[in-house]
Amino acid sequence: MLRADAAIPDLDARTADTAVRRRAGRCELVLSVPGMHCGVCMRTIETGLAAAPGVVEVRVNLTLRRVRVVWREGVTSSAAMLSALRTLGFEAHIPDPDREAAGDDARYRRLLLSLAVAGFAAGNIMLMSIAVWSGADASTRDLFHWLSALIAIPAVAVAGRPFFSGALAALAVRRLTMDVPISLAVILAVALSLVETARGGPHAYFDAAVGLLFFLLIGRTLDHLMRRRARGAATLLSRLAPRHALRVAADGNVRDVDVAQVSAGEVLLVRPGDRIAVDGEVLDGPGLVDAAIVTGESVPVTLRAGDELSAGMLNLGDGFRMRATRPVSESFVASVTRLMEAAEGARAGYRALSDRAAAVYVPAVHAVAVLAFLGWWAASGDAWHSARIAVAVLIITCPCALALAVPMVHVVAAGRLFAARILLKDGAALERLAAVTHVVLDKTGTITTGEARVADGGRIDAAALARAAGMARASSHPKARAIRALADARAINPDDCLGVSEHIGDGLEYRVDGQCFRLGRAGWAGRSAGDMVLSRDGELLAGFGFEEVLRPEVAGTVRALSGLGLGVEILSGDRSERVAAVAAAAGVDRWRGEVPPGDKNVRLGELQAAGERVLMVGDGLNDGPALGAAHASMAPSGACDVGRTAADLVYLGDSLRAVSSAVDCARRARTLMRQNLALAAVYNLVAVPVAVTGLATPLVAALAMSLSSVLVTANALRLARGAGAG
Repeated sequence: MLRADAAIPDLDARTADTAVRRRAGRCELVLSVPGMHCGVCMRTIETGLAAAPGVVEVRVNLTLRRVRVVWREGVTSSAAMLSALRTLGFEAHIPDPDREAAGDDARYRRLLLSLAVAGFAAGNIMLMSIAVWSGADASTRDLFHWLSALIAIPAVAVAGRPFFSGALAALAVRRLTMDVPISLAVILAVALSLVETARGGPHAYFDAAVGLLFFLLIGRTLDHLMRRRARGAATLLSRLAPRHALRVAADGNVRDVDVAQVSAGEVLLVRPGDRIAVDGEVLDGPGLVDAAIVTGESVPVTLRAGDELSAGMLNLGDGFRMRATRPVSESFVASVTRLMEAAEGARAGYRALSDRAAAVYVPAVHAVAVLAFLGWWAASGDAWHSARIAVAVLIITCPCALALAVPMVHVVAAGRLFAARILLKDGAALERLAAVTHVVLDKTGTITTGEARVADGGRIDAAALARAAGMARASSHPKARAIRALADARAINPDDCLGVSEHIGDGLEYRVDGQCFRLGRAGWAGRSAGDMVLSRDGELLAGFGFEEVLRPEVAGTVRALSGLGLGVEILSGDRSERVAAVAAAAGVDRWRGEVPPGDKNVRLGELQAAGERVLMVGDGLNDGPALGAAHASMAPSGACDVGRTAADLVYLGDSLRAVSSAVDCARRARTLMRQNLALAAVYNLVAVPVAVTGLATPLVAALAMSLSSVLVTANALRLARGAGAG
């Protein structure tokens, strides 16, 4: 909920409206909500905004503290969304990585200060408590109690601020969050201790109150660090694209503009050392860029006129001009950032179960505490003893472990997948991916790179290859690129061929000195001698055979998937003989060629009817329906927009190893989620009876509750170390 130490200036509706993305009658607004810090906050925002007229989707990302809301245009507005948030007790602002980083640092410093104060106070009070427990006389005991009070009261006021402000904000809008029972337990423990000290009583629980805060702050600081680490991935991505660009006007003047003002079709100047601001294409070259963000390769890439650029690439060479092809909101970096942000905000099955349990658990805790107090008071007639038991119940049953059980695993899993260059679009997909039993792979662009390679290229005459490579410069066809790549590999300089004409479906033609050279389809360029031939006036000069290039580690990935107990098959629309050759090279026994898009869905239906849970891996437009129909789906970052949108996970780089790595990580995460839920359930089954029967003092309750949270967090962190059981 909104906390006093997280206050931010109000966001007016006009400013918010400028951040709204409108498309196909839908409006989308992403807001940063710094006061959101627990599962109950998430549920409050989701329920409150979803109830607004015209709202069709609400996504809450607790890691990034962001809310994404989509509504039907004309039905409601950004002003109504802001008003609804404020009614729920939250303020918001437009996402700003720098501002959010500064706020994150400030919150971290406040947590560390609170933790230091609580730790110092707890240590000193505990020393005096040991003296009391050791049998100090009444006057010494009273002195130590008063000294403990002098330390505890200011320490609680400082260290408890993160919990007190959250509880007050929650109660102000008639909501119950985990901060409420925590704050109530601490305040009651201090109040009871003050009364006992004033009466000269033998018991005081200043150590329990401060110790509770100390251990809670340890858990909250660990949680903050984990979320900060997960936020770092998306924040780093958002910073890779610059905020300004150099726009070249029609008269040649260059002007520095905000990148949000750049439209598709505009010409930009990229200076040496600049990062590419938006997706586009090179207008003049050659240029040298660091494309690691897209390809994962550290080797610089040479780009020529017409080659594509992605936002975030770094210009390592001379300045060049480019033409923007998409606005910044649709750039590669923006789309990848949205994928990262969406991963934490999804309503996965285990997470939804955990959130529902926590939402019911908080009011149940208060009810149990009240009943414990009334029961003991009725049985013993001792109000103070009954109050101590009620405080112990409040402390020991704080649902921190339950609230952290699943979200912490999701955060760690998303971070680990990102480290492996795999982007999780939907947190629920992590659980679906863990359940898959069968993998269906597309061929072109998935098992293969989509590029061609000249077979037996060393046998081709150098002069013929130089002429073919020179002509191939005029085409972007994969086979033309393969011929150019062969010439580069053999260090053969292509001929200068000016005026090459392209005949669609046939090939390239070049006329010079009264001679006609043709490079293309056998039968058009010359007699058959391969997939493509080079001829001069109908005379065969060279024949080129081609083979598809497999992605790195394809065979190893297939073996790894089989080792995980998964069936593997290939479905492709390509000719059966080509599919057979690729399947043999990849080590896949089951394959089908010449499968149209609709029949892929039919095959997936057959597998699912047989009890299989299918993971579909594909990249093309024709794979979109199958990606959406599968139990879980993956696509490479180079896939078409439809493929990336339909897939649950997107992997960067060329290696297919990402598929087996993702499945393995998902299975480990599922195991840890189950373990955490079991740990939280067992803890509460044991802790509640112990506290209600009076067997746990407030101090013991504080230790038990905090240790349960630390245990759940530590178990989730096993996934980051790769030690989670699978």
